[in-house]
Amino acid sequence: MSLHPRIQEVTERIRQRSAPLRRAYLEGIDAAHRDGPQRSRLSCGNLAHAFAACGPTDKGRLRADVTPNLGIINAYNDMLSAHQPFEFYPDIIRQVARNLGATAQVAGGVPAMCDGVTQGRPGMELSLFSRDVIAQATAISLSHDMFDAVLYLGVCDKIVPGLLIGALAFGHLPAVFVPAGPMTPGIPNKKKAEVRERYAAGEATREELLEAEAASYHAPGTCTFYGTANSNQVLLEAMGLQLPGTSFVNPDQPLREVLTRAAAERALRITALGNDYRPIGQLIDERAIVNAMVALMATGGSTNHTIHWIAVARSAGVVLTWDDMDLISQTVPLLARVYPNGEADVNRFAAAGGTQLVFRELLDAGLMHDLPTIVPGGMRAYGDEPRLQDGQLAYAPGVAQSADEDVVRPVSRAFEPQGGLRLLRGNLGRSLIKTSAVKPEYRFIEAPAVVVDDPRALNKLHAAGALPQDFIAVVRYQGPRANGMPELHSLAPLLGLLQNQGRRVALVTDGRLSGASGKIPAAIHLTPEAARGGPIGKLREGDIVRLDAEAGTLEALVDAAEWERRELAPNTTPAALDIGRNLFAVSRDVVTPADQGGLSISCGLPHHDGTWEYDAEYELGDAAHAAEAPHEAKDA
Repeated sequence: MSLHPRIQEVTERIRQRSAPLRRAYLEGIDAAHRDGPQRSRLSCGNLAHAFAACGPTDKGRLRADVTPNLGIINAYNDMLSAHQPFEFYPDIIRQVARNLGATAQVAGGVPAMCDGVTQGRPGMELSLFSRDVIAQATAISLSHDMFDAVLYLGVCDKIVPGLLIGALAFGHLPAVFVPAGPMTPGIPNKKKAEVRERYAAGEATREELLEAEAASYHAPGTCTFYGTANSNQVLLEAMGLQLPGTSFVNPDQPLREVLTRAAAERALRITALGNDYRPIGQLIDERAIVNAMVALMATGGSTNHTIHWIAVARSAGVVLTWDDMDLISQTVPLLARVYPNGEADVNRFAAAGGTQLVFRELLDAGLMHDLPTIVPGGMRAYGDEPRLQDGQLAYAPGVAQSADEDVVRPVSRAFEPQGGLRLLRGNLGRSLIKTSAVKPEYRFIEAPAVVVDDPRALNKLHAAGALPQDFIAVVRYQGPRANGMPELHSLAPLLGLLQNQGRRVALVTDGRLSGASGKIPAAIHLTPEAARGGPIGKLREGDIVRLDAEAGTLEALVDAAEWERRELAPNTTPAALDIGRNLFAVSRDVVTPADQGGLSISCGLPHHDGTWEYDAEYELGDAAHAAEAPHEAKDA
């Protein structure tokens, strides 16, 4: 099947836009590769330090410098359920390497915070910046020049994007990402949400709420809803950086360890020391980035990736924009209904056909690039399902038809003709909405604004009976520069409760919303943010706001002359408890806007005049968007 013309169009315009940056990036990794294995250039003192703690066998191999040495970047901690299984992965990987005559070392650990713990807490203000810290920690770990390929152990929210950015800084090294899998099903996510809403209404006790939460988050593995963590896994497979079918195998299954062993074996086979060299910097090009976005839209994945994958793309010398994402979403049908876009969890999604069925459908429809990956066979290999046969890993074709069309469907019977996200434009700026989680009857709202700078104020207004019957909650000064762009998922139970009562409500914010959020129409990531002088700062209590997800518009219905005269409102948010926040003051000062990846570190970008420098402030303005995408400018 030939590539769909819209997918070809967006891929080509990304390629052209990125050409100078991508060329410079490839030249850099080619130079690193030409220098040969980095370890060979270490002095005797350098090398002795690097293998001092190794056993005799590993030490002998590292001294000889003739066999591959795998680096392991580990995001393990035993507080984060998704990462707790990684405690034992390094031992497995080291043993595989030794059995194959090679070596493996833990190059370093990276932080892994749990957004589920920090939701609604001051610590959430560190969450987005933790991605950039992880990228830097990855680079520090790999700076020892000891490794021929790297295994990345990470699953959740900011951890995978951070690892990817760090890995792409060492683009001459092959990279294999190794997941831990989801926890087994607990209570249904919908039932958990219902208890949360009853608690918000004062109809459930704290003990009932805690019991429901504990029954949902109950074991090692990722949370079972289709939030940012599980979206990470699908996007990694769509770019060919994980072994096929590895995303949703539970931690306690025998197949899980076999897949981990296979990942180590594969990493050893794709180093520059062999004849199948596959460095990550060459694999991740504009086609791989488009594949990731296609998979995101087709499955109704996390809105967080509209920020993270811009940052990831730029780390590979590729300039991705929200306009690209919007065009992809308008082209790719919605093939999955997984909570919060439906009632199924990721275990049920995998059982119904999972990524294998989705990828095969997208490839057959010309909606996804078939490209080189870490395994032979390109993306077509990702239509196969891993199985355990006589204790060995084997692959078989994935199911030909969905086992449950309430959860996953073929292109011919898609849930919706368009994907899960939509770009909104208007006099308030540019923002995004996750349409796949919102029923069609709620995708349009015109109502008065309730304007707050502190999200906790909404709960106080509700308790006081001061909220209008219908309203749009405007929560401003929540962007990257203001406070690190925390997730506002803690608002979901209240707004969901009000919608259940028949009231029309929505959210407009320059902050983020958790990948688990849905149901309520929410225009998020509004750019420019209030702290950068964005128009959201002009909104006043009672202003009528119109949000139309189908038309792709977000407007303050205020007289134009009055709107022009208005000044920005000051930030009235009470000072947060510090909890390390002061350490990220510089990050807030230099961070790029959400539509440029929310980056507080440099990814190496060209200046507007074409000169080259590592500069995080590369912008693609509205005029450039209109010039390259006239059909989108017309729609706007």
